[in-house]
Amino acid sequence: METNYLEVAKSWLGVGFDDETKKEVARLMREDPKELEDSFYRLLEFGTGGLRGIMGVGTNRMNKYTVGMSTQGLANYLKSYFKDSDNISVVIAYDSRNNSREFSMIASRVLMANGINVFLFDNIRPTPELSFAIRHLKCQAGIMITASHNPKEYNGYKVFWEDGAQIIAPHDKNIIAEVASITSVTQVNFGDDLTLFPTPVGEEVDKAFLDAVLSLALSPDSVKRHSDLKIVYTPLHGTGVRLVPQGLRLLGFSNIYNVDAQDVSDGNFPTVVS
Repeated sequence: METNYLEVAKSWLGVGFDDETKKEVARLMREDPKELEDSFYRLLEFGTGGLRGIMGVGTNRMNKYTVGMSTQGLANYLKSYFKDSDNISVVIAYDSRNNSREFSMIASRVLMANGINVFLFDNIRPTPELSFAIRHLKCQAGIMITASHNPKEYNGYKVFWEDGAQIIAPHDKNIIAEVASITSVTQVNFGDDLTLFPTPVGEEVDKAFLDAVLSLALSPDSVKRHSDLKIVYTPLHGTGVRLVPQGLRLLGFSNIYNVDAQDVSDGNFPTVVS
């Protein structure tokens, strides 16, 4: 939905926005009208894959406010769909991209402010573990903060349903409609109860996830016969840095070599040319 971008941009200079955001909006208004227009001319679209966009200020960017608006829409749908449940739960994971942890905390706050229980991973995790955790923890939904293969300027927000899969009909269209109805940050309950904290998720779920993965091995005997096979692995500065080598060793492989320069979790992906 396209908007009167200048009026919308001016509204981001008012109450409800942090000083850093207001300072950047003011700078764009003074120095970069083209970027200002692109940042505010529409609402960042929430589609079947969730949100994905360049990080920055504005309604057409990934930031704490657009993440909050999407989460409010999701919360509204969960409370409507599971209206007979007094214990709606969502598990949230995030990757190594810049701002991913901050966005996961914003999503947590909004959900908790809306009376929804939140499980939050204690550090970066791969998307498949988020899918597993939804079912393992018996949650109604999950959120993964990631932009997959996109350049470092991007981040994203994927929604998964209680079966561990990404949302499909009818939930995709219904959630999209709820998110589309949130057109202003004033509609978002960001929460101000500092006593509310998400339930941390850590090694217990990691172990359960790896156990489940290893149980799917098609030919354990072949692994035993070739356990000394040399395997080179790189997480490309991403989320597999710990669990993939650990899983390979648990499976029985003994010669695992990491690419040290790319073992560092870094949202700028310094060694990757794209």
